[in-house]
Amino acid sequence: MPHVLGGLAANAALPSELVDQLISIADDDIAMGLACRADLSRVQAVALAERVDGSAVQLAYEGRLTAADVDPSVWPDAALALLDQGAGRPEWARLLAVDPDRERREKLAACRGLPSDVVDTLAADPDVRVVAELALWTTADVAERLAAHPHAEVRRAVAGNEETPPAALAALVTVGTLPEARSCLVCDREETPFVHHPQSPRPDCDLLPGASCDGSHESTVHDMRAAAIRNPATPVEAVSGFVEHPSMLLRWALAARQDLSPQAFARLAADPHPGVRADLAENPAIDDALIRALADDRDLDVRRRLARHPRVPLDVLTRLARTAKIGATLLPRIAAASPSEVVELATSRDPAVRMLVAQRRDLLPEIRDRLADDPDAKVIKALAPHPGLTETRLRAMVDRHGVRVLAGVATNPDATPALLENLVRHQPPVQKVFREVARHRGATASALLACLADTRARRVAAGNPALPPPVIAELLADADWRVAEAAAANPSLPPAVMSALVIQRRAAAAAIRTPATSRPGHATTGGCSEMP
Repeated sequence: MPHVLGGLAANAALPSELVDQLISIADDDIAMGLACRADLSRVQAVALAERVDGSAVQLAYEGRLTAADVDPSVWPDAALALLDQGAGRPEWARLLAVDPDRERREKLAACRGLPSDVVDTLAADPDVRVVAELALWTTADVAERLAAHPHAEVRRAVAGNEETPPAALAALVTVGTLPEARSCLVCDREETPFVHHPQSPRPDCDLLPGASCDGSHESTVHDMRAAAIRNPATPVEAVSGFVEHPSMLLRWALAARQDLSPQAFARLAADPHPGVRADLAENPAIDDALIRALADDRDLDVRRRLARHPRVPLDVLTRLARTAKIGATLLPRIAAASPSEVVELATSRDPAVRMLVAQRRDLLPEIRDRLADDPDAKVIKALAPHPGLTETRLRAMVDRHGVRVLAGVATNPDATPALLENLVRHQPPVQKVFREVARHRGATASALLACLADTRARRVAAGNPALPPPVIAELLADADWRVAEAAAANPSLPPAVMSALVIQRRAAAAAIRTPATSRPGHATTGGCSEMP
């Protein structure tokens, strides 16, 4: 019942009067569905927040509650949500900056546009986690001030803030420029030297696996350097030296930067760790010579990532198509191919190359139809979802290639209802076909009924408006709560059934509030009936 009512609360066809009735009996599950409704009025939103406090945050983020509706002393988290969106009031920030709940102060510290006095209060917070959160999101002048903070965790956060001035970022990664940090989260809690075991048996320990401190706060300093390397505002000359650093993670962070010298890129291309080379392979700043060198990399993932490079030459890409196991994806270079290049790819003798261009969904009709007659099933599977294909061509694909292309044909937006019915009756069946047909806008009632026999497709079909209303109503009692929830959210659910569900829930809620002795036919038990 809770899942059914949660689905019903999100049902777009639910009449406004039933929305009001659901609000009056809402719990967390129902409130979640109601808060997402596009037709929820301001009056209804306020009533829902008053009924279920926890919904106020979601309603604030959905734009259903405004500053005029929120009292921060009643709904402090909703006030935080509005401040986070720049729609709160300055006095709320001053109130929340001294809230006894550390997590609220931490969330406040992540908000933009805070009054300067609130920023000063948060920068002096007794909990370093609040100060670190501020350091991660604050303005340039405050970040510059916090770069010299005595706690290493704050400096780590400053290093990740893209508003931090370049000179301050350079100082963070240049040894001897700033006074050494005096503490970190590790030595705040443990006697040094200490290394946090990845499988710590202590349930109250929230240190990251591998966190360590021998007095130099080494794990936090390492993370600070990695954050600064990833930060595009950090001057390249301050981080280029890390290309030879013994830490693989720092070299890995460097591989994504687009402002390195050709020499630094070449060094990373020879890195012993394939993850470094793989990130480099996708870096749009590497030149053609390095692209061609990486095309011969021994690691499959490096070659696969290189295929996603936006400027990979077509001759390199066609070579990678045969060896990199690229899969069913539209590559950036293929998406940007010129008309003449599209023709070249579509007429290639290599089916792996034709498959690449078949992933496009904007092919000219003559190119699309040429590929539709391709003898290779991989090409047809890639092309099958392309819009504009006629029923005749789609049926011909199925006749030639059978189960290998069935699911792709089922995703085609122009697949006719008759074709979809044939696909779900195909022998042998293909389970993915049922899931695709279940969500297809052209699926008929009979096709959807066939989809209900598949466990995963059943959850999707239950929400399809083309399903017969009596069947939707039956699915409300399905053993799988996801099916029941989807059926309750189906806009074709009969209004009378919607009303009956709400009445049933209201009666159950009233029964819980009413003492057993006051209800005829019930013996006195000294307790209340439980909600079904």
